[in-house]
Amino acid sequence: MFEILKKFGMPEPASAHASGIDDFIGYVHILMLILFVGWFAYYLLALFKFRASANPRADYTGVKSHMSTYLEIGVAVIEAVLLVGFAIPLWARAVEEFPVAKGDPATDPIEVQIMGQQFKWSAHFTGPDNKWGKQDIKSASATNPFGLVGTDDEGKDDVVCALGEPFKVPLGRSVICRISSMDVIHSFKIPSMRVTQDAIPGMTIPAHFKATQVGSFSITCAQLCGSGHSVMRGDFEVVTPEEWEKWYAEKAAAGGGAGSFE
Repeated sequence: MFEILKKFGMPEPASAHASGIDDFIGYVHILMLILFVGWFAYYLLALFKFRASANPRADYTGVKSHMSTYLEIGVAVIEAVLLVGFAIPLWARAVEEFPVAKGDPATDPIEVQIMGQQFKWSAHFTGPDNKWGKQDIKSASATNPFGLVGTDDEGKDDVVCALGEPFKVPLGRSVICRISSMDVIHSFKIPSMRVTQDAIPGMTIPAHFKATQVGSFSITCAQLCGSGHSVMRGDFEVVTPEEWEKWYAEKAAAGGGAGSFE
């Protein structure tokens, strides 16, 4: 029953931290089910016990038992346990275990800028030189969401997947998404990775995950962002490290960075 509740309506988990989030969601739904069954049973009992035919005269004193108070305290204690024992540690691990580069290009986390705009997602990786191309808000446009400066040599080899073009990340390697928006508030959501983070204009907010399953996955917007909100989606693939290196090299060599926006 726990497995059914935990996975009901949820896509297959595909990141290292997904199982902990699924466990927490499962516990919360079990509590909700117990509360629903318990209070509904109490409601039916009250309807039967205090029906008009059995109690022709109203009793203004009412029930003197403290059982309801004890139950409410018990529910509050369980909720506190869920918060302190599960929710806070989950959040703490996400913060404390934030991936950090250690100087090894083969294992260091991959950083990617994610830009939301009505109604597409775009991605921007550094090139093989491991340097971000120069970005200027004056260069930003509907087709150049990252504001890459076309004359900047360091941006020539940057890998850009703009306006909903699918991008790729490697299996088993941490990915740091630096999320922003160029128009309104969006929300970057990858259900299979259990990642959700608002994209706010003028801010860059990091989120991270480590993919544990090869395949194609969808990005959606979890924040009502306009008339095209329902169709705002993106796609990315989790591939083997070898496949990712090949794709990355090909994209960089093709000059998909700053020079493509001149």
